[in-house]
Amino acid sequence: MVLTGTALWLVGTVAFALSGNLHIEFWTCVAGVTLGVIGYGVFRWQRSAARRGSRGAWQGLSGLDD
Repeated sequence: MVLTGTALWLVGTVAFALSGNLHIEFWTCVAGVTLGVIGYGVFRWQRSAARRGSRGAWQGLSGLDD
């Protein structure tokens, strides 16, 4: 879901950039892409910590081991 949302923000960013509309809509899409990438990074970091068995890692991520 995170990757899908980030991809949609990226599509919006490209569309606004190609149209030459570099106003608030463009920068909103850039912020969406940035936050999506950061969020996915945190998700991957926590998932790898859970797999290692780190004490501070989120629990119950076994269903996401694709």
